[in-house]
Amino acid sequence: MKPAATILLLFFTNLVFSQSKSVSMTGIDEVTSHTALARLLTANDSTDKQRVQSIFKWITDNIAYNVRSFQYINSPYWLDEDEDDDTSSVLKPLDERVANLVLKRRTAVCDGYARLFKTFCDDLGILCEVITGYARGSINRVGAQFRSNHKWNAVYVDSAWHLIDATWASGYINYRNEFEKEYNGYYFFTKPEDFLIDHYPEDTKWTLLQKPPVVKEFYNTPFKTAAFSRNYIQSFKPEGGIIEAAVGDSIVFELQNNRPKKTLWVIDIPYVDSNAITVMGCCGISKPVNTINGNKISYTYKVTSDKIEWLTLIYDDEVIMRYKLNIKKDLPEIKPGLILQP
Repeated sequence: MKPAATILLLFFTNLVFSQSKSVSMTGIDEVTSHTALARLLTANDSTDKQRVQSIFKWITDNIAYNVRSFQYINSPYWLDEDEDDDTSSVLKPLDERVANLVLKRRTAVCDGYARLFKTFCDDLGILCEVITGYARGSINRVGAQFRSNHKWNAVYVDSAWHLIDATWASGYINYRNEFEKEYNGYYFFTKPEDFLIDHYPEDTKWTLLQKPPVVKEFYNTPFKTAAFSRNYIQSFKPEGGIIEAAVGDSIVFELQNNRPKKTLWVIDIPYVDSNAITVMGCCGISKPVNTINGNKISYTYKVTSDKIEWLTLIYDDEVIMRYKLNIKKDLPEIKPGLILQP
């Protein structure tokens, strides 16, 4: 064999051997970026599902849950005092900044797990979204805690969206409030109807179901998004999350807080996000009429169709709450001739 061919053969042999070895945490920051790591982890994969599974498994194996930070999930924990404070540099996207810090620290809360997974998917050209919503855990009291408290992912593979939760797949918090690493493959490509048992998204389209069923928490209180907390809502009406009404009925929604009053109104389409709010607010929708009484603001909604199922409250152009509407059917007319005499 010619020397050049021998060298080339040895090069490819070493390359294949190096790719077949598992990637350890030791020295990984010194040799690769998140982009290079994503490519290295998936070097032997031939399908997007295999690539997604490889990065999912690496994250769950190598990132530990930050128990000390979980109660501060809405704080900007990704802002690191050790980061370069050069204001002349271009600020990287939030997902990438969080991903870099998670790789640096090897710990995260759910926001870090979800953003790292999305960043890896972005590096590989795979569509992925970070989903915000409510996760039902053992510490959640039904009703009072029915609000956004968790983040997970939806990833587009084989012409369909799939749901994953790298945080819950990585382990659990034990009775000593310590993180126990234990892989749980149930939260990889979970069936939507099963995922909804303990994951309820702010935007119901991410249930991936045509008609999302009502979860039991609605019977005690409406669903509250992260924006509910940001607006310091002190009280609200109706208090129950399921409203019984007939076509033609008027429903009064009321909020109380100590912030300057903005606008409160209701959207009755099934799926509501920031784009829907913008379109409905600018294209033919009249300005909502609010009643102000001290530190309370109210809006009266009239039921116009028996097809309406969901009512979403918008406060200052943000989704803050969601109710389920059950339309009461008209009772059959009682004809005099059918009345039984005692």
